[in-house]
Amino acid sequence: MLESYVTPILMSYVNRYIKNLKPSDLQLSLWGGDVVLSKLELKLDVLEQELKLPFTFLSGHIHELRIHVPWTKLGSESVVITINTMECILKLKDGMQDDHESCGSNSTNRSTTENTKSSVKPRRIQQAAPTDPDLPPGYVQSLIRRVVNNVNIVINNLILKYVEDDIVLSVNITSAECYTVGELWDRAFMDISATDLVLRKVINFSDCTVCLDKRNASGKIEFYQDPLLYKCSFRTRLHFTYDNLNSKMPSVIKIHTLVESLKLSITDQQLPMFIRIMQLGIALYYGEIGNFKDGETEDSTCQNKDTLGNFTGVGDETRIDMQYKGQELYSQQEDEQPQGWVSWAWSFVPAIVSYDDGEEDYLGIDSPSTTQQQKAQTLKDPIVSIGFYCTKATVTFKLTEMQAESSYYSPQKVKSKEILCWEQEGTTVEALMMGEPFFDCQIGFVGCRAICLKGIMGVKDFEENMNRSETEACFFICGENLSMKGLTYLTNSLFDYRSPENNGTRAEFILDGAHHKETYTEIAGMQRFGAFYMDYLYTMENTSGKGSGNQQDVSSGKSEDLGIVQEKSTKSLVIGPLDFRLDSSAVHRILKMIVCALEHEYEPYSRLKPDIKDESEIILNPEEMASLEEYIPTRHTSITLLKCTCTIFMAEFNLLDQLLPVIMGEKNSSNFMNTANFQSLRPLPSIQILVDKINLEHSVPMYAEHLVHVVSSLTQPSDNLLHYCYAHCYLKIFGFQAGLTSLDCRGSYCLPVPIIPSFSTALYGKLLKLPTCWTKRSQIAISEGIFELPNLTIQSTRAQTLLLQAIYESWSHIGNVSSSIVNEALMNEVFQTIGNVC
Repeated sequence: MLESYVTPILMSYVNRYIKNLKPSDLQLSLWGGDVVLSKLELKLDVLEQELKLPFTFLSGHIHELRIHVPWTKLGSESVVITINTMECILKLKDGMQDDHESCGSNSTNRSTTENTKSSVKPRRIQQAAPTDPDLPPGYVQSLIRRVVNNVNIVINNLILKYVEDDIVLSVNITSAECYTVGELWDRAFMDISATDLVLRKVINFSDCTVCLDKRNASGKIEFYQDPLLYKCSFRTRLHFTYDNLNSKMPSVIKIHTLVESLKLSITDQQLPMFIRIMQLGIALYYGEIGNFKDGETEDSTCQNKDTLGNFTGVGDETRIDMQYKGQELYSQQEDEQPQGWVSWAWSFVPAIVSYDDGEEDYLGIDSPSTTQQQKAQTLKDPIVSIGFYCTKATVTFKLTEMQAESSYYSPQKVKSKEILCWEQEGTTVEALMMGEPFFDCQIGFVGCRAICLKGIMGVKDFEENMNRSETEACFFICGENLSMKGLTYLTNSLFDYRSPENNGTRAEFILDGAHHKETYTEIAGMQRFGAFYMDYLYTMENTSGKGSGNQQDVSSGKSEDLGIVQEKSTKSLVIGPLDFRLDSSAVHRILKMIVCALEHEYEPYSRLKPDIKDESEIILNPEEMASLEEYIPTRHTSITLLKCTCTIFMAEFNLLDQLLPVIMGEKNSSNFMNTANFQSLRPLPSIQILVDKINLEHSVPMYAEHLVHVVSSLTQPSDNLLHYCYAHCYLKIFGFQAGLTSLDCRGSYCLPVPIIPSFSTALYGKLLKLPTCWTKRSQIAISEGIFELPNLTIQSTRAQTLLLQAIYESWSHIGNVSSSIVNEALMNEVFQTIGNVC
């Protein structure tokens, strides 16, 4: 009977994650075709063990679980698992942060016995099914694969909460459904075949709402903020490519998500908490939370970012030792090396897409087709492509104030007012990885702009009754319009009809560092996006000639057979043509956001330990010195700005005395509100700066602490080794020019009057890493700088100088700007060749 083979698999998954189930009742219900379980408690320790998250579950329960098994149509109809209302509450694991939570739920401290139990795999229910002579082993395996590949999972009302300090982050998804689809991404009952070794799935998320609120000392939320994200729907496409029918692990995994419209809202109360959540993500990415040991600094922990995954189980120290074999470059450390979030994510990939290792145990048979070679193939790292695409995104910043209620017993309400909006089109975030040797992340968007809304600090500069144009409200523009650019941001994604996967062919990936740099140039990136493009590439190559993709050798950990492992990390950022207008409205809104971000100071997730110099000398033999000289890994960053225009207007109002002291840390912010009526000043003089290109390059040794420790102990280090002990910075500016212009009442600029003609300049500087290690070498320069300026001309008439002084004083002198400072005669004299001053 099919029930004898399928039932144990379904029962094992349910029993693995849910407490206090009676296997007999569950088995009888499954044989009936439908199971309904209510008020279920999740096994939190098992979830933590299997997910390996840096969080601990405070609670987790399911209101209702339904399982529908179509026994009579099992080969053509999906098994449907429906979860109605699932809620989980998480917090950071104990020991990963200081226990400075004065409020919130009590942490569930599990005993050592429970942890020991959770580490043991749950006992199989019905380990061996009875052998049915009418069901050959090959058929059973094929059926099991079809059933697993077509399971339909539906979750209604998914609630996830994260608590930390006074922060409560909650995610509520009304409906999420995962099902198998065909070639056209329509719902279908599919399976991989010898002619089509591909499995496609779709996950639809409906009405996702994200809230970020603040709780008091008793753990209660006094008043609720506007949701960060309200009822956003998006869809995810998953594409798995297998090498053969017996592969348990896909060779290529693509997971791409598309959001048509993303509308975020952040209030001044939420901004510090939002930044805190971002800092948490960065700290998890770098593996910095609670992981500093004595004597370690930021430089030593930053290696976790570049030494990405740990899929094969080799620690970072093993790979470092392979690179500096025999050099004693690194001091002996503990066996357990902290890993970053990426390491966790990579190690979790097989659990998402592979079958259970014990599925064959349920069948009571050994697979005759599973050879040692196929088992070895399961250890091969798959190519994983993860993408996020957003057609249009808006972020609105709001200021809040308490609204008085008529009744004393009425709850407090918060009234918010929009002051700033960021709009972005054609956003792409893509990551491509293959084990440890290769990781690439590309981020870009087609166009963006920033707009002033309503009023700021009592100045009603953009209220509806002001009748000001949208052009005046927009103070930042970068890139192109999506309607003109097209759907280039979706190129080669699963949502691109031209992609290989949507045309029945297998995609090809560039996994070679040199070929990658030749293909994904700055020009190619800007042609695809237009506003912003970033490419972060990390590669690890083996100089022994065996190739970087040979994970069997890497996982063995035998460094003597590997030669020297060369790590490279490059980051390239390009920002397209941009126009930045700094007027009073824009400056006050930007500074107000900074003030709001500084309103709350949280304890840092990690603290830098003071530098402790190891006095022991390291003596290297000639072979070790030659190996060290051969290659030293560095992190290289390049930032390029193209065609920048920055216009600094005369201040129409100036309330900086309320903002700058807070930013400088001199005093707390006040609720000062200006009641003066805003009067637009036209013509409005301004300084306009044009730059053809700005390029900034920065390089730093990847493992600075260990490198400096070795080089500083050498008697006569070479110039090459000393060079890599510095952080180097190159700044190049091409075509810089500045002039005076004015904005008339029609919103048009007059032709600029040149003050500084076009010139180019360059600046180089270097800074010694860990200078405390060089105390015995006073001749070593701590810093050095070189400035190059071939020519510079500044030309200005008396009238132009007076106008420049007036613009400066409008920002340096607090208060309302008097229009009498800039009279019509002065404007006509400055722009006498124009003759069109309004």
